[in-house]
Amino acid sequence: VVQLVESGGTSVQSGGSLRLSCKASGYTYRGHAMGWFRQAPGKEREGVAAIDTVAGITYGDAVKGRFTMSHDSTKTTLYLEMKDLKPEDTAMYHCALVKMGTSARDVGAVADWGYYGPGTQVTVSS
Repeated sequence: VVQLVESGGTSVQSGGSLRLSCKASGYTYRGHAMGWFRQAPGKEREGVAAIDTVAGITYGDAVKGRFTMSHDSTKTTLYLEMKDLKPEDTAMYHCALVKMGTSARDVGAVADWGYYGPGTQVTVSS
């Protein structure tokens, strides 16, 4: 069974930093795209960052220059370094194993995020 578990979310003040982690298990890596999306109450899901075998790592426009995605050599642990956090970054953050064959070249237009974890809450206060 594929499982993804996020951690690291908490409440911070505007301008602060956080590092989210995601541990994935129960799958064999076969070139899937992987990444992070977020969702705030009443808002649509928003792609934050993704690694695609063709495009490499891409970021959503709202987080470019502030967030950095990385992973370990086995691609079973993902990280999301977040700096200069803003109140509009407040959301539940989920890591995902994108459905096999789905492109993540445009993180804002991923058609099927596939398997994803329950999320970790990030709250940024002004």
